[in-house]
Amino acid sequence: MRFEDVIGQEEVKRILMSEADGGRLPHALLLTGPEGCGKMPMALALAQYLCCTGKGITDGQVSMFDEPSAGSDSACGTCISCRQWEQLAHPDVHFMFPIIANKARKKEICDDWMPAWREMLLKNPYFTYTDWIQQMEVENSQPVIYSRESDVIQRKLSLKSVQGGWRIVIIWLPEKMQEACANKMLKLLEEPPMQTAFILVSEEPLKMLGTILSRVQPINMPRLKDEEISEAIHQRMGIELKDSQSIAHMANGSYSKALEAVTVDNGTSALFQLFTSLMRLAWSRKVKEMKAWSDEMHELGRERQKDFLQYAQRMIRESFTANLHRPELNYMNMEELQFTSKFAPFVNEKNALGIMNELQEAQIHIEQNVNAKMVFFDLILRLTVLIKNH
Repeated sequence: MRFEDVIGQEEVKRILMSEADGGRLPHALLLTGPEGCGKMPMALALAQYLCCTGKGITDGQVSMFDEPSAGSDSACGTCISCRQWEQLAHPDVHFMFPIIANKARKKEICDDWMPAWREMLLKNPYFTYTDWIQQMEVENSQPVIYSRESDVIQRKLSLKSVQGGWRIVIIWLPEKMQEACANKMLKLLEEPPMQTAFILVSEEPLKMLGTILSRVQPINMPRLKDEEISEAIHQRMGIELKDSQSIAHMANGSYSKALEAVTVDNGTSALFQLFTSLMRLAWSRKVKEMKAWSDEMHELGRERQKDFLQYAQRMIRESFTANLHRPELNYMNMEELQFTSKFAPFVNEKNALGIMNELQEAQIHIEQNVNAKMVFFDLILRLTVLIKNH
C-alpha cells in the first residue's frame, strides 16, 4: 500500500511525508477519524514509506535538519522491502489487532491469525470491524487484544532489525486492549527502542487508556469528499460515472459504505430486512410474530445485534430527514429509499426522539450482555406504542 493508493487525504499525506523526510516523525502516532476515511490504508502507506530502501529516510542517518529527498513522493515500489510489502510480509513490521483466543484451534495470539489478517487486508484495506469479525468466523464473541500480546511485541522489539532500518508496530483498535496489555504497552511508548515507530489506528480513541492517549501524537482524518469516492469507484471498479456519484453521496464520506453499495453486501441487505420486519410488526402488533422476530435476533450473535441497532438508528434518522423533502440530505440506497418513501410519515417530531432513545438503550443493554431475547422483545413492545403515535 503506497500513498498514491490511499484515496484522498492529501493534506495528511503531505504532513506525514514531510515529517518522515525531515526526521521529525513522532515515535507514536494515533490515526483517528470516521469509519471508511482510510485510517488503516494510511497506516500501511506510512509504514511502507518508512521501510522503503529506495528512499533516503531509512538508513538511520537522517537529521531532523535535513531537507526532504528530491522526488520522495511515495515508496519506490520496487526494492526488496516494497516487494515484501506486496504480501504484507515485511520482517520488521508487526501487527496487533483484536482476536478471539482459541486454545483448541491453537490460535492464541495475533501471529496465529496472520493468514486471515493478511488475506483481509490484501483483499480490501478499507475493511470494517464487522468484516474482521466475519473473517474470523467468531460472530458470537467480542475480540480483544489480550495482555499476552504485549509480551510478544516486547520480545520482537528486543531483537535487532532484520533489514537494519525501521521497526514498526501497527496497532488496530487499541481501545480493545485489555488493561494489563495497555499498561505494558505504555512502558514501550514511554521508552521506545531506537528507530521504532508505533502507528495506532482507532475508531473510538476516547475509550483508550488515558495515559496512552497522552503519549501519542493524534492525527484526525476527515471524511472523504464525494468526488474522491466517486472517482475511486469509477476508476477502480469500472462503475459508470453517474452511478458512482450517486453511490458516493449515499456513502457520506465513507469508502467502506461505498464498497458495500457497489458489491450489494448481503450483510447490509439482511439488516435492512430485519429493520423493515421490526417496523411492520410494531405497527401490526402481532405478538406471536413479534416473539419470533425476537428469537431470530437472539440467534444473530452479539456483534451482529449491535450492528443492527446502529443500522436501525441510521434508518430512523434518514426517515425523519426524508420528511423534509431534501434529497441531498439523505444517504440511502435505492432499496432503502423505496421503503422510506412510505415509512417516513410514521417518524416525526412526536416520536422520533423516543424511538431513537429506545434503540440506543437496547444497544447499551446488548453491550452489557443482557439476555437478547428480553432486550429485543421489550424493544418491539415499546416501539408499538411509539409508531402509533404519529
